[in-house]
Amino acid sequence: MLADFYTCSFLTPIGYLNLAATDKHLISCLFSDIAYPTTPEQPAVLQQAIIQLDEYFAGTRQQFDLPLQPEGTDFQKKVWDYLSSIPFGKTTSYMAVARVVSGEKAIRAIGAANGKNPICLIVPCHRVIGSDGSLTGYAGGLWRKEWLLKHEGILKPTQQLALF
Repeated sequence: MLADFYTCSFLTPIGYLNLAATDKHLISCLFSDIAYPTTPEQPAVLQQAIIQLDEYFAGTRQQFDLPLQPEGTDFQKKVWDYLSSIPFGKTTSYMAVARVVSGEKAIRAIGAANGKNPICLIVPCHRVIGSDGSLTGYAGGLWRKEWLLKHEGILKPTQQLALF
């Protein structure tokens, strides 16, 4: 465990986001049905993350501006960097990400890297959908992915993408 490692939880309309950070970088942000224990001290990066997440869920923030340091392989980090470029209110497909990052043959690896994203929502893996427009895997649960896409105006409140 890192010497200076801090945690907190943020209650959203769709469950908890459990966050972890070092003194200077956010290293994890994951959905859960239960809250992490909160460390007594909270570095500025966690305080700023909570403010920005609150703004996102209030509908006043479309882009996050936080120092991130996700743990992963070089390939995973390349995928997550690309995911960070997907704008609010837009989606892309796993195949489109594969074409940009390393070629069509890497589509399964792209899906696996997307699923291992340790900083969900802030690194918007929920904006990656199937080539046919269907919702496909989401570590936080497909119902959360659908909620987030509706929140961003990608899906209409009554619209549901095919799950299969």
